[in-house]
Amino acid sequence: MVIDIPGMTTADPALYWVQYVPSFAHPPSQTGIPVAGGAVIEIEFTAPVDDSLYHVGLADPLPGLDFGSYGTFRDAKFGGYYDGGTHIGLGVRARLPFRVMVLPDRLVVDVAHSW
Repeated sequence: MVIDIPGMTTADPALYWVQYVPSFAHPPSQTGIPVAGGAVIEIEFTAPVDDSLYHVGLADPLPGLDFGSYGTFRDAKFGGYYDGGTHIGLGVRARLPFRVMVLPDRLVVDVAHSW
């Protein structure tokens, strides 16, 4: 999954946290957000989403994504903004290894297809 963060560089990346979670929720309210898949990766980054480009509400699927042809990704839901961070729940088929890379203007979450 590639998240575009305009202005981010490898020398000055946005802060981010990427981890498996037992369930995905909106941080301040702890309102559960269902995410399809055998495991859920929570992605949080300290960059706002441009509302003029992406019209998405709390718990909505991320727009423009079609995981029908992917073997690993199952779902992606918007977890809202809180305390300067944007939250995304990424559903994957199983708790597979992953890595995170920072590229100019992008945060990349690369999930393995197998163990």
